[in-house]
Amino acid sequence: MTMQELGTILQYNIGVKMIILNNNFLGMVRQWQDMFFDKRYASTELVNPDFVMIGKAFGIPSRKVNEREDLIDALAELLNTDGPYLLEIIVEKQGNVFPMVEPGKSVSEIRLTY
Repeated sequence: MTMQELGTILQYNIGVKMIILNNNFLGMVRQWQDMFFDKRYASTELVNPDFVMIGKAFGIPSRKVNEREDLIDALAELLNTDGPYLLEIIVEKQGNVFPMVEPGKSVSEIRLTY
């Protein structure tokens, strides 16, 4: 999603519900560096903008969740809000995403765990 898309959502009041899962990393690149390159991390940690402030600047109700116990209420708020909504959820930095296909492997050799 880009800032221009947020402008379109504002202009036409499109009821898009957005969830940002933020681990402050380029997650897939960090995962590959972890799994296949002996944890030699390079240029993967990010300094992100305040996504909630950006959403609010476009007139979009927005919220950030830092704690798991706040997640259910935040999701209910997202779903019960008429029109657009932006929810940023802070997730663990070292979490990996599966399934994935390793470099040089075929889709039939999909990997489900670390």
